[in-house]
Amino acid sequence: MMETTQQTSTKQDILQLLLKGGQGTALELAEALDISPQAIRRHLKDLEGEGLIQYQSVQAGMGRPQHIYELTSLGRDRFGNRYGDFAVSLLDTLAETVGREQVISILQKQWERKAMEYRRLVGSGSLQERVSGLVELRRAEGYMAEFYPVDDRDSDFNAKGDRFVFMEHNCAISNVAETFPSVCGNELEMFAAVLPDCTVERTHWIIDGEHRCGYLIARRKSLVSSQ
Repeated sequence: MMETTQQTSTKQDILQLLLKGGQGTALELAEALDISPQAIRRHLKDLEGEGLIQYQSVQAGMGRPQHIYELTSLGRDRFGNRYGDFAVSLLDTLAETVGREQVISILQKQWERKAMEYRRLVGSGSLQERVSGLVELRRAEGYMAEFYPVDDRDSDFNAKGDRFVFMEHNCAISNVAETFPSVCGNELEMFAAVLPDCTVERTHWIIDGEHRCGYLIARRKSLVSSQ
């Protein structure tokens, strides 16, 4: 029983690593999890058999082709999509009843309400404290979120802590976003409303085929120069 639990945990760790990194080789995954390449390959074979991962063969020099593993759409669905099908079905029913434009308007109002809630919860501390609070809120909602500061040495920003990259390695509403892509724009507007002293720019987008959604959060220059 213990061995089965450990295997399940290791497989979940592999899926999370591929979700966060986008792709990886057996050796890279083995090193990250500190287990043998032989053991990792057994887990990868099982996950491939379950349809959760796939690989591409890449020729590296004169040696054998290297397998690069990544999640399938089914594998991504393991993260944060438990209610996606129901939400899409509900929105489709609403669209048939009141019209698609009305549904888009309703979604806009929902995101505006959520922005007000987030802004209240993240408070009015430093930008780093607020972004950290936003990450925790998103994690509580099923997102694998993280943030890190941008190196300002080669930028026009002189104050430390003025720019951060905010990443979400999965989308808890990906099914909704595929059917109603306007929610992605709503999300961007929501982050900007939560951090009104900043500009928020999308840098990565899962809907565009990338393995994560990313945003550059930067304090407005006029506010930086006045401090």
